[in-house]
Amino acid sequence: MTMTTSASASSSSVSSPSPSPEGTPVAAGFGQRLRTGFGLLGPRHPRHTLSLEQVGALSLPIGDDGVVVGVNQQGRPAVLGINRPTPFDVVLIGGLWTAQVLALRAAATGARVAVETGRGQSWMPLVHAMGGGQNGLAVYDVGRVPPQGASAGTPVLVVRDCGMRPPRGRVASAPWQSVLTLLPYLSPVAPRLMRQARLVGVQRVSPDEATEIGRVLGLPHPEIRSLPGLQDGITLWCAERDREYVMTQATDAETGLLGVARRMD
Repeated sequence: MTMTTSASASSSSVSSPSPSPEGTPVAAGFGQRLRTGFGLLGPRHPRHTLSLEQVGALSLPIGDDGVVVGVNQQGRPAVLGINRPTPFDVVLIGGLWTAQVLALRAAATGARVAVETGRGQSWMPLVHAMGGGQNGLAVYDVGRVPPQGASAGTPVLVVRDCGMRPPRGRVASAPWQSVLTLLPYLSPVAPRLMRQARLVGVQRVSPDEATEIGRVLGLPHPEIRSLPGLQDGITLWCAERDREYVMTQATDAETGLLGVARRMD
């Protein structure tokens, strides 16, 4: 709004514009807008609209949230939703390298990572890189993981790197607390763990192991035959109804810390 002033020869007083007479359409409409909470009239802008022909070109990046574990066969990001309000168990039959990449990326999303392992020296570089265990990743001996106090504000990922026959863990999956069990190879306890898991990842295994894994997971023959020939860094992730090959590609920082992708440790 602007204010005008007028001065006469006999007076220097400032005069204000006369109010609009009550009851005029302008005054009534303005008062109605004030009473309904719209306030003063602002600048006029064209409406943001799309024609029917333009709607098809509109796309929004809507999808699951979580840890980007790699890219699928179509070159799209593959996302693993680890932080969940329900218990979530994951079994990875594969290499330490992939488990460590997942742990780093889970910590980067804000989750606290508790590693239960009998080879703490293999995990200490990650602890040092993240600030000595004060920034989301801590390592414990087998059977020594304390209660984590997971919540929606502080989700937890427990990584169990306990060898071929991991003992029953003191800390199990719970709301906002997922458990990833790493098995370097197929073992007598693997079928039970795979049946209990919500998600199973399989990297390169022997033909005999592939046959047994295929029987437990109900894999079709082409996928069973592919398992012995998987390249380093490729994982077949299997859920109840979905299966997807994913290549985990390390960032420069991850490569500097962990080296290149590898199946064998």
